[in-house]
Amino acid sequence: MRIRDKKDLVSAFAIGAFGLFVIYEASGLPYLSEFGPGPGFLPLWLGIGLFVFALLLVLVNLLGSASMAEKEPQSWTVIGRALGVWFGLIVAIALLPWLGFGLSFALLTTFLILVLEGRPPLTAVSAAVALSLGFHLVFALALGVPLPSGPWGF
Repeated sequence: MRIRDKKDLVSAFAIGAFGLFVIYEASGLPYLSEFGPGPGFLPLWLGIGLFVFALLLVLVNLLGSASMAEKEPQSWTVIGRALGVWFGLIVAIALLPWLGFGLSFALLTTFLILVLEGRPPLTAVSAAVALSLGFHLVFALALGVPLPSGPWGF
């Protein structure tokens, strides 16, 4: 048995451990409520999904053929873009209590489209406004799920 890619194997173990943690935490929440799925329903199944896919990644890594291991290395551009997405997401999450969901999501969307995709500013801002309004219409108005709001109420 040959390990195909050590990075994939380490990632699989980290994702599997996180999946087990999510399952453990979700087990303390009610699975069902009087109206349907409870607060533990989604996290439990997400944790199970994470663990199962991590297990599949381990199996593919250990049982995969040697020809599958021959792939070209990642360029620094691809790695930089991935880190840029993570950075934008972390900043958006940090701004969520102060700006609310609508503005922080709009800023994240603008950043992703403008900076990482290199699209024109008008495209980035219009997509950000449309997506933020769409989320508000679907979740806050249609489903009655309150989204975090900032000091300006949106």
